[in-house]
Amino acid sequence: MFLSTHLDIPRDGQASVSRPIRSAAPPPRLLHSLGDENKSVLSLMANASHIFTGGQGQDIAVWDRHTFTLKTSLRGHIGSILALELAEEKGWLFSASGSQVWSTVTFLPVYILNPYLETGAGDLFSLAWNPAMQTIYIGCQNTSLQWQGFCKFQLDRRAEEQCGSGTSTPTRKVHKFFDSYPQYTHRPADLQANNLSMSPLTSQGAFVGTSSLINISATNVIDSAHFGYIYCMALLPSTREGTGHLAQKPGQNYYLVTGSGDETVKIWRCNQSGLNMMHSFDCQHGAVLSIVASGETIYAGCQDGHVKVLDFETRTLVRSIIVQENVDVLSLSIMHSDLYTCSANGHIHRWSSSFDCTASWQAHDGIVLSSVVSCSSDRKSFCLITGANDGFVKVSCRDTMTYALSKFVSIPSVSSDPSHREDCRQAAIWLKKGLNQLGAQSALLPTHEAGSPLVLGTFHGTQGKHPKPRILFYGHYDVISAPPEGWDTDPFIVSGRNGYLYGRGVTDDKGPIMAVACAAAELLQNRALGVDLVFLIEGEEETGSAGFIDAIKEHKHLIGNIDAILLSNSTWISEHHPCITYGLRGVVHSTVEITSGVPDLHSGVEGGAAPEPMFDMIRLLATLMDGEGKVAIPDFYNHVRHQTEAEKQLYDVLSNVTQKPGSVLSSRWSEPSLTVHNIDVSGPRNSTVIPGKVTAKVSLRIVPDQDLETIAQSLTNHLRGSFDKFHSPNQLSVSIDRTADWWLGNLDGPWFKALKAAVHDEWDVEPLLIREGGSIPSIPYLEKEFGCPALHLPLGQSTDQAHLPNERISLNNLSRGKSVIKRFLSIATNIRAPTE
Repeated sequence: MFLSTHLDIPRDGQASVSRPIRSAAPPPRLLHSLGDENKSVLSLMANASHIFTGGQGQDIAVWDRHTFTLKTSLRGHIGSILALELAEEKGWLFSASGSQVWSTVTFLPVYILNPYLETGAGDLFSLAWNPAMQTIYIGCQNTSLQWQGFCKFQLDRRAEEQCGSGTSTPTRKVHKFFDSYPQYTHRPADLQANNLSMSPLTSQGAFVGTSSLINISATNVIDSAHFGYIYCMALLPSTREGTGHLAQKPGQNYYLVTGSGDETVKIWRCNQSGLNMMHSFDCQHGAVLSIVASGETIYAGCQDGHVKVLDFETRTLVRSIIVQENVDVLSLSIMHSDLYTCSANGHIHRWSSSFDCTASWQAHDGIVLSSVVSCSSDRKSFCLITGANDGFVKVSCRDTMTYALSKFVSIPSVSSDPSHREDCRQAAIWLKKGLNQLGAQSALLPTHEAGSPLVLGTFHGTQGKHPKPRILFYGHYDVISAPPEGWDTDPFIVSGRNGYLYGRGVTDDKGPIMAVACAAAELLQNRALGVDLVFLIEGEEETGSAGFIDAIKEHKHLIGNIDAILLSNSTWISEHHPCITYGLRGVVHSTVEITSGVPDLHSGVEGGAAPEPMFDMIRLLATLMDGEGKVAIPDFYNHVRHQTEAEKQLYDVLSNVTQKPGSVLSSRWSEPSLTVHNIDVSGPRNSTVIPGKVTAKVSLRIVPDQDLETIAQSLTNHLRGSFDKFHSPNQLSVSIDRTADWWLGNLDGPWFKALKAAVHDEWDVEPLLIREGGSIPSIPYLEKEFGCPALHLPLGQSTDQAHLPNERISLNNLSRGKSVIKRFLSIATNIRAPTE
C-alpha cells in the first residue's frame, strides 16, 4: 500500500527519493540579464569573449562577455536558430537554421552547409562538434543523423568533386540571403550575386565564393537514426567547459550520444567513415529533450520531468531523478560535479554527484529552453548561462566585485532620513567587514552624537627599499533617497541588464568604492601592492558631512601621514570618453527668513493693512541679482581667477565632444553663480492666508580665488543692509547652514601624471580634463589637513542618473575603472614619498 503521508515531499511538491538538502555552496548568483523580452532565446553558446544567442528572429545576437553589451548580429538565416555549436580550435560557430558556419573572430560567414535533401531534412534540432575528427554532427527533424568533416583531406576531396562536375552545372542551389540583390532592384536571387566574395573570410580553412558552400552527401547520412525527431546530442568524452574533461589523447575513441522523441538515447561510435550504433537506452518517460555527459555518465532530460542517469561503460540505468513531475526538462548543464536541470516552468535545480537536490530557484519568467556552462571572462570560475522564451539570457556566477556591490546596495543607507539611521550604521559595519575580508585592516571611527561612523581601512603594501607612498581613498557609503516612482526595478536590489547595473548608489558612490577595494585586493593577492591604500569612507556626504572635520582631527593619528588623496565621486562629461576631474566649485548654503512676529492672517480681513513678509522677501531676493543676471553682492567678482589661454583651448576641445558651447561649460565650472532654491511659508499654504513667516533657501557657488569666509560674510552683510533700507517692521534672519571651499588640482604634479598615464594605458586614449560645477566639502579640507594633493577619477558615464530614478553604471566602466586603479597604484609605487 502506498502511504503518501509518510513521504518526505520536496519543496517543489514532487515525489522523489532525492534529498532536498541545503548545500554549503550557494547557487550561482545572477550576474547579468541580456536580451529583449519580445524574443525567445532558443539556443545558446559561449566562449571566453562572447555569448551567442539564437532565436526566432532569424539572426544570432553576439554579446560581449566583458561589457555585456550587444556587439553585433549574425544575419542570413532563413528560420529560427534551434541549435548552436562551437569549434573553439577553429574559431567557428555552427548555427542550425539551414546550417551556417561563422567566424567567431570576424563574424563573417565561413561556410554554408546544406543538409542532405536540404529542406527535406526538416528543422535541424541539434549539433555536436568532434574536435578530434573535425566533424560536425546534425540531428534532423526527418529522423536522420548527418555529418560533415572539415579536415583538409575532406575539404580537398570535396573541392575536386565540385571542379570535376564542370562549370556549366551549378554546384549548389540559390541561397535566399547570400545570393540576394538589394531590395530596390526587385531582382530575384541568383548565383551571380555572389555576395560571399565581397569580404575575404579569414578563419582557418575558409574559402570564398561558391566553394564556401558545402552540400552533405548521401554517404554522410543515417536515415531513420531514431523513430522520432533528434532533439539533442552530446559528445563522449565531453568537450564542454565545466564537465571536467581531459585533454584530447592520441587514438582516443569518441562517441556521439543522441536523444529523440522516440524516448530513446543512442550511443554511436565515431570514426573517419561515419557513425556506428553501439547501444540504445529506452528511457520510457516521454521524448528525450536534452542530453549532457560528464566522464562515463550520461544525463538525459525527458518530457515528463525525469532525468535518466545512464552509465556508458556498463550500459545500465543508474538512477532516475524526478525533477518536477510533468514539467519538461529542456536543457541540462554540468558545472564541476553538479548537474543543473532547466525546466519548462522557469525553474533551475542543482543536483550533487550523489543526486541530492542542493538548490532550486526561479530563474526565468518563462520556459528555460537552453543553457551552457562557460568559463568566466577572468578565467577563474565558471558561469551558468541560461536562455528562455521570456526573451532573456541570464548569466549567473560568482564575481566578487558585483556580488559585493549587490550586498552593499541592498542596505538602504539614506542619510537624509532619520528612519534609515540604523541602515547607515549597518552599511558602515558591512563595509568594515567587507574591507577586512578583502585584506585590509579596518575599523569604525565615531563622528558626532547619533552620527554615522567613518569606515577606516588600510591595505598594507609590500615594503621595498624606499618608504611606501600612502594614498588615502575618500568616498561615502550614504545615498540619496530613492522613492519607487520612476524606477523599473527595486532601487535597493542591483539589477544587471544589457551592460548596466541598476540600483541606488551604484554610481554614487558604492560602485566606485567596491571597484577601488577590489583593485587593491587583487594587487595584494598577487603581492603586487607597493603602496599603503587607506580607505576613509564617510556616511553623511549627502547631508553636508556633519562631524566629519572634527572626527578627522580627533583620529588623525590613526589615519597616519598621507602622500596623496584619491576619490571617485562624479561622472564623465560624455558616454564614451574617459575623463579626469581637476576642479570643483565651492558652495555657501544659507537660509533667509522674514517674520512678522504675529500669527498668519486672513487676506480678506488684513490684506492691504498689514506689511506682508512675502513682499519683503521678494524685494530682498531681487537685490541679489542685477538686470544682466550678475550677482549684485558688492565686490563679489573681485578675486575670480581669469581664464588662461590653455583653459580656453581645453573648453574648445570639450565643446567638440559635448556639442555645447565652451561658454556654457565655463559658466558651469569656472564662474561663480547664485541660486534661489525655494521659498517656503508658514500656515496652510492656501490662497486666503497671509503667511507670518517666509523662508528662502539661497546658495552661492564660488570658484578660484574667491575666499569662502569672505563670500559668506558678504552675502549676510548684503542681505541685512538691503533689508534695512526697506524700513520694514518685519524681522530678518540670515544663517549660513554649511559651506565647502573650491578645489583645483595640480595638473603638473607626479600624482596627476600617474593617474593620467593609468587612464591612457587602460583606454588607449588621452583622458579629457574636466571640472565640476558641484562641491565635495571633504576634499579641499583633506587636502589642507594632510598637506598633499587630491585626485578625482570619475568612473560613471554622463547618463548614469545619479540621484535620479534608474541610477546605473556601465559594467564596462566599473571593471575597467578597477583596472585603471590597479595601473595607477602600480605606477604610484615609484613615486617617492618624502622621508619621515
